[in-house]
Amino acid sequence: MTIRKLLGWGMVGLVWAGALMAAPKSVKVVVVTMFENGADVGDSAGEMQLWVERGDFDEKVQFPLGHRDGYWREDGVLLICTGGGVTNATATIMALGQDPRYDLSAAYWVVAGIAGADPQDCSLGSAAWARWVVDGDLAYEIDGREIPTDWPYGFVALGAHEPNTLEDGWTVETIAYELNPQLVEWAYQLTKHMLLPDHPELIAFRAQFAEKYPAAAKPPFVLIGDSLGSSTYWHGALLNAWANDWMKLHTDGAANFVMSNMEDNGTLTALHRLGNADLVDPSRVLVLRTASNFSMPPPGRDAGWSTTAPYPAQGEPAKESAYLVANTVVEALLHQ
Repeated sequence: MTIRKLLGWGMVGLVWAGALMAAPKSVKVVVVTMFENGADVGDSAGEMQLWVERGDFDEKVQFPLGHRDGYWREDGVLLICTGGGVTNATATIMALGQDPRYDLSAAYWVVAGIAGADPQDCSLGSAAWARWVVDGDLAYEIDGREIPTDWPYGFVALGAHEPNTLEDGWTVETIAYELNPQLVEWAYQLTKHMLLPDHPELIAFRAQFAEKYPAAAKPPFVLIGDSLGSSTYWHGALLNAWANDWMKLHTDGAANFVMSNMEDNGTLTALHRLGNADLVDPSRVLVLRTASNFSMPPPGRDAGWSTTAPYPAQGEPAKESAYLVANTVVEALLHQ
């Protein structure tokens, strides 16, 4: 075992030893962000930095089993950053859920991060509260250049034999998670009239979608729209069609694909596992995603270019919206 590993385990031991000597802190709200650029303060912000700089936190807390350290506020708010991707999100949430320093049994969880949006449903900078979180990784996949001519795309549900069908056969039970509809509706009603940040670059970019996708040309707004998580950063009109089909397929038509991301399915899987042990309450989970980019290119533009093109206004309006909308709900939850 290397010295680095020994030091790491030593840090974990010290943190947990201290926790076992003190009563666990009762957490009212966990704010879950997914990525951060560089330092926690003072540089180009990711999803966590705005909370750190504006949230008046009392303490930076060591989180050796997490992606990076968290922040604690004495009114019961705990801020974490999971790290990008399904595996990081799952591991971080599981680690926090078993951390003896915190009592999370009655905590609300507010996931707040940016996403790729379906231009059929919303515009850049818009904020969507999810009723459903669906896993986009658990599938058969065939390269699109090798699929049968009558297939629309190369993704097939596990246990099925062609796209957009569910058949008897082997599958997994952790593909779709329905969030508490009453809680989601409450969060939406609380925030639906908020004025969200806009930017000249967003206005110019979304104008390219106006003729074919009217919702994409609107100023940013708050809506209810569902979340598709996968570790693959997919993009393009054909896969956008797959995403819409996939979410309906796995929810008996109840879900509407609006936001693509790389973590929410892992986060919900971990929270439900922790719920099985009564460590958290999965009925107290909210997922907010804000549109930093679209999940397909403007009409007439190339998907290869669009996949790696810079986000309009560097995605800053979406980060701002994620903080503003989610923080409104966090503050309200503290006074429930």
